[in-house]
Amino acid sequence: MSNTPQAGAVVVHGGAGASREHEDGCVLAARRALAQLEVNGDALDAAIVAVTTLEDDGRFNAGSGSVLGLDGATIEMDASIMDTRGRLGAIAAVQSVKNPVQLARAVADTPHWLLAGEGAQRFARAIGMPASEPVSERQRAAHRKILSQLAGSVPAMPGVNNNLFDRFWNYNTPLNLPEGSACDTVGAVVRGADGHFAVACSTGGSAPKLLGRVGDTPIIGSGFYAGPEGAVAATGIGEHIVRHLLARTVYGWIADGMPLAQALQRGVDLFDPSIAGGLIAVSRNDAAACSNSDMPHSRMVQR
Repeated sequence: MSNTPQAGAVVVHGGAGASREHEDGCVLAARRALAQLEVNGDALDAAIVAVTTLEDDGRFNAGSGSVLGLDGATIEMDASIMDTRGRLGAIAAVQSVKNPVQLARAVADTPHWLLAGEGAQRFARAIGMPASEPVSERQRAAHRKILSQLAGSVPAMPGVNNNLFDRFWNYNTPLNLPEGSACDTVGAVVRGADGHFAVACSTGGSAPKLLGRVGDTPIIGSGFYAGPEGAVAATGIGEHIVRHLLARTVYGWIADGMPLAQALQRGVDLFDPSIAGGLIAVSRNDAAACSNSDMPHSRMVQR
């Protein structure tokens, strides 16, 4: 790891396919991350501050804004953190945790790197982390929209027949569709002035989804990766992202010397244009974002 002084940098995204009207939330998250960098210079602390800000916003599919499961009641969340100081942690399909990214950071201090489901929730309670806020009307409205899409002929999840969710239904309550898509993750990548890199991601999962579904966000090399040459975070439909080991693949191109913007565009080009996808990354000398759809984001560099 080089000790050559360089400008710290932050890139934050609010999810591929999310509204650009919410970009102010990303700007605030990036500003708070830069402020944290000024405090202690730790890239991971800054990335976690950024993602925590997005989790608390309520407009993004993470933390307080996480999508409801198809039963209209269950919320399952994933999150991850990684840096070049050796810290790695993730949680999957956890319920009732206010800030999943902070729980992922706590996992990094245990003998494990990934905790899932009930075990992750019990761990959160054991270390005193607060439970989730009550479900908001915004979350309920998004759930009603998904049910309406499932009742129609257009796939609610690109490339997946709507009838499959009925066929493989595994919630305790029956599927009740009316007559007649959320896939966003939030994430942050940070380059510290000391040359260290970090990434943090959080999501409420895709919508629609079966109970217990886990996407790319907590899977190292798919939704996130950090190494000596940079940090990468992906957003989109996890079932497509994991097939390309997207974050590690793009990191490899960066490490091989490909310009950052070119590497991100090449990664996005792996997907059919009808499938929303995006990437953010920092390298030793650059910071950028790329998406094939609307993706609220913010890029800031220390002055």
